[in-house]
Amino acid sequence: MPFLVNLALGLLFGVGLVVSGMSDPAKVLNFLDFFGTWDPSLAFVMGGAVVVAFFGYRLVLSRNRPMVGSTFHLPTKRDIDARVTVGPAIFGFGWGLSGFCPGPALTAVGSGTTGALVFVPAMLAGMWLARLMAEGKPQIART
Repeated sequence: MPFLVNLALGLLFGVGLVVSGMSDPAKVLNFLDFFGTWDPSLAFVMGGAVVVAFFGYRLVLSRNRPMVGSTFHLPTKRDIDARVTVGPAIFGFGWGLSGFCPGPALTAVGSGTTGALVFVPAMLAGMWLARLMAEGKPQIART
């Protein structure tokens, strides 16, 4: 059952990206172009998401347990380290260069957008590399 709920939520998210136009990298790049063809619509989408999340978290966390699952999985670590600062900086740099962030990139792959077909494998490689770095270099078994 949790898989179906996650699938439905992911599909809802993807539809929201397409309807809002956020799967188009030109929208994102125009949002970042303050002195050219600036398009503030991304700020409204982000603002709407913040409002929904603000009230949604309060509603959900007022319950004793999740509707699907046994416990809430909330972060407990609160210190700021290199992972918290460097990771988002790399994410923002990639987003600004490509116009894609992960959700819209996956949506754009479905439509065969050339930039997404290049970006998504690079994103997956970066995620894999980040995981390797976080876990430490894997040991090679010697026989």
